[in-house]
Amino acid sequence: GPGRWLLALPTEHVAGVQVLVRAALAGNRPAVLDLRGGFDPTSFGLAAHRLRSAGGRCYTALVPIQLIRLLDTDPDRLAGFDAVLVGGAAAPTELLRRARAAGVRVVTTYGMTETAGGCVYDGWPLDGVEVRVNGTETDPGSIELAGPMLATGYLDAPEQTAVAFQDGWFQTSDLGRRDGQGRLQVLGRADDVIVTGGLNVAPAEVEAVLAGLPGVAAACVVGLPDPDWGERVTAVVIATDPGRPPEPGALRAAAGRLLTGAQVPKEIVVLGALPLRGVGKPDRRAVRTMLVARDR
Repeated sequence: GPGRWLLALPTEHVAGVQVLVRAALAGNRPAVLDLRGGFDPTSFGLAAHRLRSAGGRCYTALVPIQLIRLLDTDPDRLAGFDAVLVGGAAAPTELLRRARAAGVRVVTTYGMTETAGGCVYDGWPLDGVEVRVNGTETDPGSIELAGPMLATGYLDAPEQTAVAFQDGWFQTSDLGRRDGQGRLQVLGRADDVIVTGGLNVAPAEVEAVLAGLPGVAAACVVGLPDPDWGERVTAVVIATDPGRPPEPGALRAAAGRLLTGAQVPKEIVVLGALPLRGVGKPDRRAVRTMLVARDR
């Protein structure tokens, strides 16, 4: 719809391209945040203020770690946006609750380059988009997407195309489930699943619980090699207040009241920051590599 956009995502990723497309369709130029030095909440706040001062409806799109940093520093920087789209990675439930409690009009988005960006909003697909989950309400399964927004395949990669695009359905490699109302819940990448003691653990579910605990701003969960369990669930958390980091034992105890036995991290490590990749997604591979190197 009509309105002005603040571009706070790099345009080499489809989420940033979508902001440009939305602005063009609205008939105006977006305000552009300089990201060459990384995402800076203060610069975002100044750009948001200028955008709102121009009048009319205004929007922006963020990844979860950007939303966390804005909420941690000054939630008022998000005030006045008619919608704040959040995608690029599964957003923890507690993060969304926290944002909405601060008055932020958050809308979750789900999509990827192969779907020309977001095609599922707040768990509901756009008109013409079909979603299929090969699982149950209790057991997550792989997510498949179909509809007119799909790419036809990968350039000069027929074998990769044949695997990913089957009978009009795109195999996303993401895990999800539908809730009791039929709303899609995205739980993370299927290849991130941790197999511990013969049981499957989706890291995103554990991260969502940890991120909701007092003193935790963000979390990244990985599986580390273990002679007894095959993989042991291990978490890295970022403190809301670096000067008063949470105690790992207390976090494990609190998580144990909210998670199944297999999901509870065997170890929780408190760090000052998470390694990131792309548009601000936690770099799970880098976290795992760092922890494996530490254990040698």
